[in-house]
Order: sequence, then C-alpha cells, then structure tokens
Amino acid sequence: MASANPSSAHARSHSLLLLQKILNLRDAASPLTLVLDSLEQTASSLLSELYARAKVSKTKVIYVSFATAKKPRGAHVLVKAAGRDLRTVRSELVAHYPSFRPTQAKEKPSQRAAVIIDSLNSLATADSRSLAAFLSSILTPAVSIVAVYHTDVPIVLPKAVTDYEPPPLTVLSHLATAVLRLSSLHHEVERQKARDRALQEPEWGLREEREGILVGLRPGTSAEHGRAVVVDMELRRRSGRTVPEKFILSPCDPRADNPGPGRLCLLTDHPMFSKAGAGDEAGEDGGEPESTFNLGLTEKQRKDREGVVLPYFDAQTDIGAGEGGRILYDMGREDDFDDEEDEI
Repeated sequence: MASANPSSAHARSHSLLLLQKILNLRDAASPLTLVLDSLEQTASSLLSELYARAKVSKTKVIYVSFATAKKPRGAHVLVKAAGRDLRTVRSELVAHYPSFRPTQAKEKPSQRAAVIIDSLNSLATADSRSLAAFLSSILTPAVSIVAVYHTDVPIVLPKAVTDYEPPPLTVLSHLATAVLRLSSLHHEVERQKARDRALQEPEWGLREEREGILVGLRPGTSAEHGRAVVVDMELRRRSGRTVPEKFILSPCDPRADNPGPGRLCLLTDHPMFSKAGAGDEAGEDGGEPESTFNLGLTEKQRKDREGVVLPYFDAQTDIGAGEGGRILYDMGREDDFDDEEDEI
C-alpha cells in the first residue's frame, strides 16, 4: 500500500535505504550493530542475509564463536573464543583484518571486513566488565561488528559485580550504533489480529509464563509467511537522533546453491498491518475519515437547512431607537401571565 503523500514516500524510501546500508556492511553505516533475538525468533535468518550480501559486496566475514562449534557456510574465517583469554582472541582476530593505512583523513578502505559474534551472553557472564573494552579494541575503520545477544538467556553475574553497575544489555545498547530487535512475523500477525478485535495480545516463550519445556518457533508455525522475520530497527545517528522503523525481511533459502539477497519491505506494506495505518494515512493525505455513517449532506438536505428560520430571528433586525437587541416572545395558552414580572 503506497501513500500518495510525497513526503511520506520519501521517508519510506529513506528508511529502507538505511537498513540496506546496515545489512550491506558498507560505508560504515553502523560500526557496531546489536542484534537482539530470542528462542521464538533466532538471528539465523538475519545472519543468512548478511552472508548473502557480504558475498555480493566481496566483504570478508570473520565469525567469532562463543557457542558455535562449526564454521557457518557464509563465513570465511572462524575464530574460537569460548574459554580463551580475550587478548589472545583479539590478536588472532586482528590478524585476519584487511590492511588499511589511510593517507588522507577521509579516505575509505578498499576492502572491508565484518566481524560476526554469535553470542555475547557467555562473554557477559564470564567477564561483563571487559565487554565494552573488548568490543572497542576490535573495532577499526575497515571493520563492522555485528553481535548477537539472546534476550531470553539469563545472565549470572559474579559476586564482584555490584548492584550499582549497569547490566550488560544496558551497556551494549548504549555502545551500539544500531539495534535490531527480531520477532516472528507469525507472532506479530497474531498480535495485530488481537488488537483489531480489542483482545489481549497473545504471548510466547518466557512471557507466556507456562510451566514446561520452552519450544522455539516450529517450521510449520510460520509456513504461511515462509522464513520472514520482523526487524525493529533503531539507528543512532551522529547527531544523537534515533531513526526507528519496522521492516519485514524475507531472506532466501540458505540451502540453495547460490543464495542471493532477500526481499525487504516496510511492516506497513503487509496487508495485515496496512489496514491499521489506513486511517492515519487518510488523515495525512487530507481525505475524509472513514465512518459508518455519512458526514456529508445531499443537495436537498442543504436546501432544507437554508430554509429553516431560527428562533427569535426577527429580533435581530435593527428597527431603530436602539431596540435591535430586544427579545420577542409569544405567549402560549399554557403560560401564566404575571403583571409583576411584566413590570420588571
């Protein structure tokens, strides 16, 4: 559903361009991108999209593993970091960086690299105080970092950490230049259906607060929507202004021989969500609001309204001698005439 307002169309195109620059890992659109996923919607679909776009742009992908044993298909280098000293991990990681020695202040690197960290939860549990220092030490002008944080995995902090220190997720959200919150399209559609019917929105996972085993998003659950995932983007500009927007990412099947970039669109372009914003867009375009009854008048109703004589209409006529504001009243049979009131 496209809006007829040119400014709205420009804003939509601008938002799509911003997310594409982040996913393309080029032009340093976001030096540190924080991906927040959960058991109900993992970051595998988003990472597959990053691998496909990195292959097109010839960007080197370095995969830092804290919880993964095997190198992903789209990564070029695997650096194991689980249980190792962070200084050793950094030295091995920097050794795979492309060489870049700028001769001018605004010179761009000819080759870029992307560092993808599969999970920051184990690092936050083991050494939460070194989390910000480690991420800052591996960041260079030619490297973009994409780090995944599982929001439903509990963090057990050591006893040395006091209650006055911010939690790891707060620190990461403060450092990140872009935050991508992932959710299932199937779940978002079900929540929208509940909102349309003025019902309580359903919950999944830990928010469901049911006893038993937690089961992630099953393949048959989202068969209607494929592998689509809802991406809630929060981009922090250099000026301090944030750009929030929601998108639907439909990546290609990673099992294909040559998977390419997927399809990206705004959440409001989905038929289920475009109905919710139809009233707002109609108001912006200057159209009449939708209603169950007609707010306009027919030609006959307009003529009948013009022919109605208002009460005390004759009293508005200026008859001279300052009596233009008098009130004319005709007594009826049920009125009780009082001489005293007439004198007053």
